[in-house]
Amino acid sequence: MAKRVPAPLLRRALVAWYTANRRDLPWRRTSDPYAVWVSEVMLQQTRVDTVIPYYERFLERWPTVEALADADDDDVRAAWSGLGYYRRANSMLAAAAQIVRDHGGALPHDVDALVKLPGFGRYTAGAVASIAYGKRAPAVDGNVQRTLARIFGIDGDVTSGPGSKAVWNQAAILANCDEPGDLNQALIELGALVCTPRNPACEQCPVRTDCVAYAEGRQTSIPPPRVRAKKKEVELTMVLIVRHGDHLLLERQPDDGLFGGLWCLPMLEGHLDPAGAADEALRRHGFELDGVEEAAELEAILTHRRLRIRIVRAHGGPARASGAMKWIALEALEDYGIPTVTVRALRAALTPDERARATLKDRRNAGARPG
Repeated sequence: MAKRVPAPLLRRALVAWYTANRRDLPWRRTSDPYAVWVSEVMLQQTRVDTVIPYYERFLERWPTVEALADADDDDVRAAWSGLGYYRRANSMLAAAAQIVRDHGGALPHDVDALVKLPGFGRYTAGAVASIAYGKRAPAVDGNVQRTLARIFGIDGDVTSGPGSKAVWNQAAILANCDEPGDLNQALIELGALVCTPRNPACEQCPVRTDCVAYAEGRQTSIPPPRVRAKKKEVELTMVLIVRHGDHLLLERQPDDGLFGGLWCLPMLEGHLDPAGAADEALRRHGFELDGVEEAAELEAILTHRRLRIRIVRAHGGPARASGAMKWIALEALEDYGIPTVTVRALRAALTPDERARATLKDRRNAGARPG
């Protein structure tokens, strides 16, 4: 049973703590709805320190919704490369087009309209509405789920069902105030810095005297640890073809695929023999191969998958690619949206001379943000 909410006291304590302790992050220096939206999308499942340079470069290049709606899709995906969870970029492009078409280039003010946009869930809509527009809307992410579950003693799973409903209800009560944006950000910040999943720093918490979990010594059992699903093991064969030492064959992936809309080495599921893999990947495009050899192997761990990748190098092929394939100059690779897995494969399989010519961005790990 959740504890009765001492809402005014909690609000004052949370906002006062946030005002004194919040990190100086670039998206907190603006109330521009577009900038707030960009930050919230980038921060989904991604660490704050990873997001900052991407956020700053993104806004410098596309400073408005109209600019993003007019952007070349490949340019946006290239700017997103290395940030992970690439469908977010596809959703942003679709949402920007819809905002320009249906809302005159301005993000809607209310949650009901925001959630109708591509990529906008309940959390993102609440964050934009409260932070940018001062709407009294809750915004519950993983940090807030955990923090409110502990404060109010909400037992069980808080990611779905009755537990999730209880958390959102408490968040809505707290956000019904004059500073909903600061209140929501206070809860997010508290979960990221103090009310962490393991070893929460309760002595630094501004609301510990009102926290059920702290009073009962159940900080590490509320909410209960999630049972992580075993990652699916996936075997892939990637085919590397370099023409004249300076052009690489890449294939744009289907928008609904594993690396939706990005440029990857032609690949097939399964560890096929080198010649068979290359033949199957390229046969439908009319390629004539002069030979195939194994080049490298690597592993990659994604959110729900563990990839075991075999890279084979094929020789030959026509001068012009067809379908979703394209010859791309090694010096121009940074102009295309290429996932980190493909960058790693190229670093492993290109010759030293080819690597020296390739513009392969250094990618920092884009893991989940704390909590």
